Amino acid sequence: MTGRIVISEFMDDEAVDRLKAAAEIVYDPSLVDEPDRLRPLLRHADALIVRNRTQVRGEMIEAAPSLKVVGRLGVGLDNIDMKACVACGIEVIPATGANAAAVAEYVIATTLILLRGAYGATEEVLGGGWPRTRLVGGEAQGRTLGLLGFGMIAREVAARARALGMRTIAHDPMLPADDPAWSAHGVESVDFERLLSASDMLSLHVPLTKETRNLIGSAALARMKSGAVLVNTARGGIVDESALATALRDGRLGGAALDVFAEEPLAAGTSLSGAPNLIATPHIAGVTVESNRRVSAMIADKVLAALGASAR
Repeated sequence: MTGRIVISEFMDDEAVDRLKAAAEIVYDPSLVDEPDRLRPLLRHADALIVRNRTQVRGEMIEAAPSLKVVGRLGVGLDNIDMKACVACGIEVIPATGANAAAVAEYVIATTLILLRGAYGATEEVLGGGWPRTRLVGGEAQGRTLGLLGFGMIAREVAARARALGMRTIAHDPMLPADDPAWSAHGVESVDFERLLSASDMLSLHVPLTKETRNLIGSAALARMKSGAVLVNTARGGIVDESALATALRDGRLGGAALDVFAEEPLAAGTSLSGAPNLIATPHIAGVTVESNRRVSAMIADKVLAALGASAR
C-alpha cells in the first residue's frame, strides 16, 4: 500500500475506488465541517485531499506530522497555508485546468441570462401575468466582455465569447502587453480603469490576495457602465458584497451572478438578501458531472504518484 490518504470533501466515486486499491483511505465528506474530528485522523496521514472549504493551516498542519501531499480538488489555494506547507515539506497539488471548461460555460450562461433579465418571470407568467414589454432584454452579440485576469479559465471564456460575436478585453498586470496570448485569443489588453468603464459584462478571474480583496467595491462599481453585469466565479472576498447589493438596489448595475462569497456558506441575513437581478449559486461553477470526474481523476493520479515518489 502507498500510504494513508484522508479525503475531507466530496470526490468522484471512481477516483476514490482507484485510491482504495492503492492506499488506506479515510473518505468522509462531512469532515470539512468537523475539524475537531478531522485533526486526529491526520496523525498518521501521508496525504490529505480537500476542496475549497477545508482549512489547511495552523492546527490542521500541526496535527499531521507525516503529511507529504495535499491534493486540491480545484485550483484556488487560499484555504491552504502555502508558506507553512513549504516549510513542512508538504507538496500541494491543484487540479490545474481540469474544471476550466465548466467555469467558462457558467460565466457565459449566467452572462446571457443576466442580459435577458427574464429569469425571474416564471411565477408571474404561470400566475397569469404577461410582462412581455418589461422583460425585453439584450443580446450578447456586439457587446464588450471584460475579464479581470487572463489565465486559463479566462481564455476559455474568451473563446466562447468570441463565438457569440462579443468583443473581449482583459486586464492582467502579470501578463506583459506584448505576450502572444493576447493576439492568439483575440483579446485586447487594457488597464484596470478602461476595463471597468468599457465592459458591458465583467467577469472576475483573479486569486484572492491582499491586493485583490474587496477590489470590486463601491469605487470600482461606480466606475462600471450603467446597466453592466458582473460575474464572479473566482473568490468571494474580491467583491465587497454590501457595495454590490447597494449598486443592484440602486439600479446602477444591470445584474450580477455570484458563485463565491466572502463567507461560505452564507450567514442568514446577508447584505445580499433581497437584492434584485442577482443570481446566487453555492460555489458550483467548476463542478459538473464531467469536471468532477476529471478533477478527481487528476488528483487521485497525482497524489498516488507523489506518494510513490516519496516512498522511494
